[in-house]
Amino acid sequence: MTELELAWQKLVATARRTVSDGLVVGTSGNVSVRVRDTVLVTPSGVPYDRLGPHDLVAVDLDGEQHTGALAPTSELPMHLAIYRHTDALAVVHTHAVHATAVSTLVTELPAVHYMTAALGGLVRVAPYATYGTEGLAENMLAALAGRTGCLLQNHGTITYGATLDAAYDLTAQLEWMCHLWLTAHSVPGRTPSLLTGEQLREVGERLSGYGQQPGRG
Repeated sequence: MTELELAWQKLVATARRTVSDGLVVGTSGNVSVRVRDTVLVTPSGVPYDRLGPHDLVAVDLDGEQHTGALAPTSELPMHLAIYRHTDALAVVHTHAVHATAVSTLVTELPAVHYMTAALGGLVRVAPYATYGTEGLAENMLAALAGRTGCLLQNHGTITYGATLDAAYDLTAQLEWMCHLWLTAHSVPGRTPSLLTGEQLREVGERLSGYGQQPGRG
């Protein structure tokens, strides 16, 4: 199996996971992964369970398609914008229900949980623009400054990382935090406590060393 074929296999598995975990409905949302100067993306309007090894869709960083008969996702401008302006190697975009609901209520997700730090700080909401447009990509880039994920107003979420698993995990965390804030915010007569910037900075430092580190006995 070639490097691109292996990357495609992992991309399709991640796309299917967004459906099974309830982060997208039908063919909404999309996933991409970068292999050097090639970007593999989910195709437009095709259910993920129908995708196979021969459905690989690949474009260059200018958006020119050089592999596959299926048209790439209509949200290609957002994916390419992230690859051009960050060190991302994978991008996940969903229409997760709680995150989308929050995107209609605030301009940034309140710091209701310390995992806010995992996305670089307070998660911003990119102002609404029609899907698939350069305008949406521009709004998204502004909201992503210094962050690894953002909300898209009246639309959904987008996150990126060094791997598909990393990008997906951030998406799942973001949806969970939005669910948490909506739940706490809905209690009559009570206001959720929020973390301070200093508390988030401290968590960010701890997260940088979280997990199994090389050299530990």
